[in-house]
Amino acid sequence: MTHPIMFDDRDPLLLRVREIALRFPDAAEKISHGHPAFYTTKVFAYYGGSLKIDGEWRQHHQSVLVLPDPDDRAALLSDPRCYVPGYLGAAGWIGVDLDGDTDWDEIAELLDASYRRTAGPRRVARLSSRSAPSPAGPDTPATESPARPARSTPR
Repeated sequence: MTHPIMFDDRDPLLLRVREIALRFPDAAEKISHGHPAFYTTKVFAYYGGSLKIDGEWRQHHQSVLVLPDPDDRAALLSDPRCYVPGYLGAAGWIGVDLDGDTDWDEIAELLDASYRRTAGPRRVARLSSRSAPSPAGPDTPATESPARPARSTPR
């Protein structure tokens, strides 16, 4: 079953998420269920999500879905920007709504935590071995190369 594309590739918030996410070691992008998904071997972030309210699906087109540290999840969910996404929420994922006032350092930290939970020990060691300037700056998160095109297969 082919899912419809549920994002605008020119969305400036997606462009910013993409810029940050693709700087992690071996990170790539694919389309999964109509949304951009950022992954190495496993997905560490999605752009766009939804949740069911009173039997109706509510789309959060401009949001990022991450797998935070379990200790941080409750605090994040107390923030009105955060929600438990359909399907992935039961596995610990959260969604964070994005807008023009988004704190990109915070989003970079959430992406970093999610990457560390999913990327495997070698990639995490590579990430940890680099110095880390401001997470949302043009040269960060600290990785070896700028964003690169998506690969069709993970490493």
